[in-house]
Amino acid sequence: MRYELTDFEWTAIRPFLPNKPRGVPRVNDRRVLNGIFWILRSGAPWRDLPESFGPYTTCYNRFVRWRMAGIWDLIMEALAETHDGSVQMIDTSIVRVHQHTAVARKGGEARLMGRSRGGLTTKIHACVDTNGMPVRLELTTGEAHDNRLVTELLSDLKSGAMLLADRGYDADWIRAFAVEQGAWANIPPKRNRKDPICFSPYLYRARNLVERFFNRIKQCRRVATRYDKLAANYLAFIKLAAIRVWLRVYESTP
Repeated sequence: MRYELTDFEWTAIRPFLPNKPRGVPRVNDRRVLNGIFWILRSGAPWRDLPESFGPYTTCYNRFVRWRMAGIWDLIMEALAETHDGSVQMIDTSIVRVHQHTAVARKGGEARLMGRSRGGLTTKIHACVDTNGMPVRLELTTGEAHDNRLVTELLSDLKSGAMLLADRGYDADWIRAFAVEQGAWANIPPKRNRKDPICFSPYLYRARNLVERFFNRIKQCRRVATRYDKLAANYLAFIKLAAIRVWLRVYESTP
């Protein structure tokens, strides 16, 4: 069936899954994972999960349980551990909240649904490496400023690295933060900036890699539109899409 894990992907993910040597044998983890990735790619409701993946409640409960146990974070960190940090690029992307999710009004801050021109939205913040591979992923409400999570996204910024970002990140404190880490911020100046800065349009051209990353993960309909009421579940799906990006690169590397 479409969207199922390859043998390579399953072999890479399997060591991170919790082991249950005792008690009643649980449903096959690979089948459950295939069901989770089917939901991620298709964007369908959990109740519409094909019977070949088993009960949808099992897949959903396992997805949430592994998210709460930090399994998706562990896999993401392990895959991104060897990233090329000589260049780091940050950007954001707005995602509309589906009307069925927008009715959840309680716990607004925890759900990270913000009011903007297009209605309720959530903003994805991403940091990618030299090759456009994801390193850090975070969420805010849709109306939040792009630079709100700069320090969290660039927590791994290394000395000698170059930071690429659009002019929305042109702020003195961001440039100062990069200098403190021994890096250089190549950010185009805002039109109202008075002090001249060093900026290379040629090097800036590589920043399109972060935009390509957003395009890749938004091929997953569960990412392109937010259907999850809980921000933690939506972020987990984003990280699963990023994990798939990493795995396919590793699989295609000789």
